[in-house]
Amino acid sequence: MQRDVMEYDVVIVGGGPAGLASAIRLKQLAAERNTEIGVCVIEKGSEVGAHILSGAIMDPGAITELFPDWKAMGAPLNTEVTEDRFMYLSESGSFKVPNLFLPGCFQNHGYYIISLGNVCRWLAEQAEALGVEIFPGFAAAEVLFNEDGSVKGVATGNMGVGKDGEQTANFQPGVELHAKYTFFAEGCRGHLGKQLMEKFQLRKDADPQTYGIGLKEIWEIDPAKHKPGLVVHTAGWPLNAHTYGGSFMYHMENNQVAVGYVVGLAYDNPYLSPFEEFQRYKTHPAIRHFLEGGKRLVYGARAITAGGIMSLPKLTFPGGCLVGDDAGFLNASRIKGSHAAIKSGMMAAEAAFEALAAERSYDELASYPEAFKKSWLFDELWQARNFKQWMAKGLYTGTMMVGLEQFALRGKFPWTLHHQHADHEMLKKASECEPIQYPKPDGKISFDRLSSVFLSNTNHEENQPAHLTLRNASVPVGVNLHDYAGPESRYCPAGVYEFVKNDDGSDRLQINAQNCVHCKTCDIKDPTQNIVWVVPEGGGGPNYPNM
Repeated sequence: MQRDVMEYDVVIVGGGPAGLASAIRLKQLAAERNTEIGVCVIEKGSEVGAHILSGAIMDPGAITELFPDWKAMGAPLNTEVTEDRFMYLSESGSFKVPNLFLPGCFQNHGYYIISLGNVCRWLAEQAEALGVEIFPGFAAAEVLFNEDGSVKGVATGNMGVGKDGEQTANFQPGVELHAKYTFFAEGCRGHLGKQLMEKFQLRKDADPQTYGIGLKEIWEIDPAKHKPGLVVHTAGWPLNAHTYGGSFMYHMENNQVAVGYVVGLAYDNPYLSPFEEFQRYKTHPAIRHFLEGGKRLVYGARAITAGGIMSLPKLTFPGGCLVGDDAGFLNASRIKGSHAAIKSGMMAAEAAFEALAAERSYDELASYPEAFKKSWLFDELWQARNFKQWMAKGLYTGTMMVGLEQFALRGKFPWTLHHQHADHEMLKKASECEPIQYPKPDGKISFDRLSSVFLSNTNHEENQPAHLTLRNASVPVGVNLHDYAGPESRYCPAGVYEFVKNDDGSDRLQINAQNCVHCKTCDIKDPTQNIVWVVPEGGGGPNYPNM
């Protein structure tokens, strides 16, 4: 197949905060040195921001380094945090932790409640103004290699391929994007980043990565209940004490609140449904109060990397690097990652610019990880290095030890704990667990999956190969359903996986790929690692307006 080829100095895969910060910093350095470099960003969403979902509270430190005058430039950081509330929930009651005893990681004064999607749209405008070429609607489907094994670039996916794998009348071959250095900024569990980690053994010296799934809705609420800048976090109910998770509610502008729930994907009960836990959480009296009389506007879900610094892979390989959540820079203790993504992208850009100025190409950008080790980001992540390991020991033990380490010892705990298992290894057999009975949604505060997916504006071209692939078609029924009661029908937040009966009464797995919101949970949590997420046609997936 003949594919068009486009040549750049740097190609960046992913139009999130890390990828856009990389592109911007490269162009800033080029302008400072009065030189020209070609920089391209490709984004699988229909537009920049379409696939971006985050809580989100932004620490403005990194964006201030990138654009010291971001406020005058109109960056959409509009709602400064005015109040922190951290509560422990029981089924019907709540206990507010006095702010005096909150560790620094839960204090948010000086930070901003944002739509990360809108921040990315603004960053894209700044990047284009600097001369960055941005191509939304093009999914990077393949890593390209030079003869010596170094990364040469990426190829976008073919368009117009039917479900049967044959070319349709609308067929268009993908485009090859060649670069001296290629940055992978795909976000959590990047499809190509995962392949690169395997090929270059980037995880050889790292702990297993651990993840969470974040589910989020935006509501327009009664103005009388709206408190711009209020931040509410909770732990406890509806999850039991040994399952990691918690909630957030952020009061944004325009009488809107972002409400969401994060469940650690190391949970062990296959009957647990993160989506149902989220819906149940909203019915708690302390949360229902804010939502009653309001209107749900948007729904979405996305996995997050949460292993912290002990789970970071090697960041570089010949011809490229990993930035942002593709590597895993999120700070789970602070529930923040956008500042880390921006900073990582800037450091990678500075390393690549230095290499290009020296007329290097396709080698390893060794100065990027060196800069990270000398940065405030390293110090921040190192201070939080034991957070998820403590919380894996249960809510009460974890809370006590995190409080001791972060509040009393200021992160200077003398020992480092390690993650021992990948999340998919943690599920117990269904026979060892109690089924969980979830209440039916009331259609006012709690909802079903399909009505929720409708609010994500998810759309895929129907006549295309399924992007949710199985290594072995017999495993879902023969192993997952038989041993684990079919957990894919519960951990997926979009109703993609459904066990149905054949005419002869046997079971089969039906994959409703058109529902997929690209959260990547199935790729992470499938106990047999039989599900492999690959990119669909560019432009498919959710179209979040302001997540």
